[in-house]
Amino acid sequence: MRFFEKLKTWLPRKRSTRIMLLIMCVSAIILAIVGGIFTSNFVSSMTMLNLPGAPVPQQGGETTEKTETTALPLVDSSIPMPDPWDGVSRVNLLFMGLDYRDWEAGELPRTDTMILFTLDPLNNTAGIISIPRDLWVNVPGFDYNKINTAYYLGEAYKMPGGGPEMAKRTVEELLGVPIHYYAQVDFQAFITLIDQIGGITIDVPEEIKIDPLGKHNTVILPAGEATLNGELALAYARARSTEGGDFDRSKRQQQVIFAIRDKVMSLNMMPTLVANANSIYNSISSGIRTNLSLEEAIKLGLKVLEIPSDSINQVVITGEYVIMARSPNGLDILKPIPDKIRLLRDEVFSSGVAVGPAALGKDILELAVLEDASISVRNGSSISGLAASTAEYLRNQGLNVVEETNADYTVYSSLVMYNAKPYTLKYLADLMQLKSASITSRYDPASPIHVIMILGDDWSSIKPFP
Repeated sequence: MRFFEKLKTWLPRKRSTRIMLLIMCVSAIILAIVGGIFTSNFVSSMTMLNLPGAPVPQQGGETTEKTETTALPLVDSSIPMPDPWDGVSRVNLLFMGLDYRDWEAGELPRTDTMILFTLDPLNNTAGIISIPRDLWVNVPGFDYNKINTAYYLGEAYKMPGGGPEMAKRTVEELLGVPIHYYAQVDFQAFITLIDQIGGITIDVPEEIKIDPLGKHNTVILPAGEATLNGELALAYARARSTEGGDFDRSKRQQQVIFAIRDKVMSLNMMPTLVANANSIYNSISSGIRTNLSLEEAIKLGLKVLEIPSDSINQVVITGEYVIMARSPNGLDILKPIPDKIRLLRDEVFSSGVAVGPAALGKDILELAVLEDASISVRNGSSISGLAASTAEYLRNQGLNVVEETNADYTVYSSLVMYNAKPYTLKYLADLMQLKSASITSRYDPASPIHVIMILGDDWSSIKPFP
């Protein structure tokens, strides 16, 4: 069944309710752009509103255009797509903005902005990590380079998946987490989006000099509240003239993202979004590249609507996480301090233990058993045989314990997650009475172990068996 036919079966028959749900989808699309959650197929789905200029699917996979327009670039079909998002597991997306100076010079672009978004649907939380472009990292297959060159190298050497895939792999290696999706947005699409929503309001912390695209048009923004159009908002997000340089710049980019989110979610914006939907599509469609499918984009976009701003953890890799240095060829670089960066990552990725909507009314142990996570039980306590007795208890509950062994001595128990097993995590965290700080994510797709259960002395007084 085609998606649009499926969509009709999902919507209620009452016309007013159907219209409201369609409006919600349009709103979700705009919010999705802010977080990079946008796709060519998602834009095509706007034909449900009969918008002029949207491609109409035809028999045999061909398309016809109602009016001349530029469709979104499609990802190379020879590149394997990620597994579909199950709507429950944590999902990560890399947002990239390209360097205008490279475009202006007619060169292959580097990334001017790299932001990792993570969404935890079970706990209705999200996180943002801004990555400075001068970070000196290993680019797979190309030795050490500035992280902003990963996109360029993927494009220049025509690597599988091109620039987006190479940038994604580089950030995965840096942070040790999987990146399921990417979205690359060019500057003009960013400018147009902000203009289409009537600009954004920013609280400028201190006077700053900004330079919109072009020459001889420098603007001084005084401290205080300012309403910025698209060009000024982009210039504000890209400015590097403050004392903190790129670190301040990353903070301003996050500030702009949240200003867009606040504007889109304001009550008086809905009529504008609906009225300008066709214009938004025609203006920005050629400036976005992503590997999201239609249904994934809809699920992610609608989920974004549900996350409160105070449940989105914002962090920036700043000076305390790097060492200022020079590269072998004399470039100013930022050498990462891996342990500190991983701790920052864990601050964002610390998994809560709240159960999500899919588990409401169901037994959490039953859901954990169905996940069939491979569990390693490790005794770090002073009590001999605790791993063996714990493993036996868990097996009796139906869980898949594949190993019991020893660990370094510890007073406090903890969990280490190597793969997304949200219900196993929920069950074990409740059983062990753990808080988020005692749960660590260490992504490793090759790991035969999904969860490590480290038992401390505190477990002896908590365990539910003799």
